[in-house]
Amino acid sequence: MAKSKDVRVTIILECTSCVRNGINKESTGIYRYITQKNRHNTPSRLELRKFCPYCYKHTTHGEIKK
Repeated sequence: MAKSKDVRVTIILECTSCVRNGINKESTGIYRYITQKNRHNTPSRLELRKFCPYCYKHTTHGEIKK
């Protein structure tokens, strides 16, 4: 299947402050949000402040690859 050229794409936001040691070496964050963004308005990687229940505070969540 070919990739879709839709304007709105689904992205994953991952907590950048909580670090897991030993469980999964490739992933640095624990908590993830799934949302959408407009590819034309926001071509760069998205970063939002969201609540992380593992850190128990609002932290920066950055966009990661699927």
